[in-house]
Amino acid sequence: MNVARRVAVVTGGGAGIGSALAARLAREGARVVVADLDADSARAVSERVNAKHPGSTVSAGGDVSDTERIQQLVDLAESSFGPVDLYFANAGIAGALGLDASEQDWDRSIDVNLRAHIRAARLLVPRWLERGEGYFVSTASAAGLLTQIGSATYAVTKHAAVAFAEWLSVTYGDRGVRVSCLCPMGENTKLLSLGEDSEGALGRAATRAVTSAGDVLEPAEVADAVLAAIEDERFLILPHEDVLEMYRHKGSDYDRLLRGMRRYQSSLLAQA
Repeated sequence: MNVARRVAVVTGGGAGIGSALAARLAREGARVVVADLDADSARAVSERVNAKHPGSTVSAGGDVSDTERIQQLVDLAESSFGPVDLYFANAGIAGALGLDASEQDWDRSIDVNLRAHIRAARLLVPRWLERGEGYFVSTASAAGLLTQIGSATYAVTKHAAVAFAEWLSVTYGDRGVRVSCLCPMGENTKLLSLGEDSEGALGRAATRAVTSAGDVLEPAEVADAVLAAIEDERFLILPHEDVLEMYRHKGSDYDRLLRGMRRYQSSLLAQA
């Protein structure tokens, strides 16, 4: 798909990968709704992008895991630019650490990292089927293909996000609905440093597991990879090429990978 003159919604657009995606889409001629829980951050991104590409974006604040709010984003896109062509389910949270994560922690992680994707798809896919085309881009994580040291809530919900994106592609891919799933490793965002700033060894190990496993990319580099994948209509987006090799090792010898992850975790905890 060529994104020029297309209408996109980007959630989690107030910073990091989301803000880079909004800027990249606008540069390519798309019209973008920048959505974020932090309305001020979304507005700042929109204003910055519009300064370079006048009239290319509008912004909105709110919880994008809420069905009513997602509907409002779709309505805003339609009233501002036209029907939504691409939806970037990019908002995400790191979640809590270990088995001490509360029921509320689990509910919030499932809502933001998974149900937000499901709820958006429920609203958009029927419209796309009627129109004969649409594009859903899910931001998961390398943790969704491998796992995440420290945070079960993050690892589990990102696995689920990958699975939902796969299901969407299998179920609707022959009916005009394209699907891509972004699975990066380390990106230079606030989310990456949360564990390092924590008081617990497990939190620091969680961050170092990512930063020591490969290059930490800038959000703009990840956005470039996403736009290239959309142009090719490629499902799996891996800005870190090493992730594919790790995933292959996992498939060929699961127990070996798990043993290796345990050793890796032990070494990180010893450093923390």
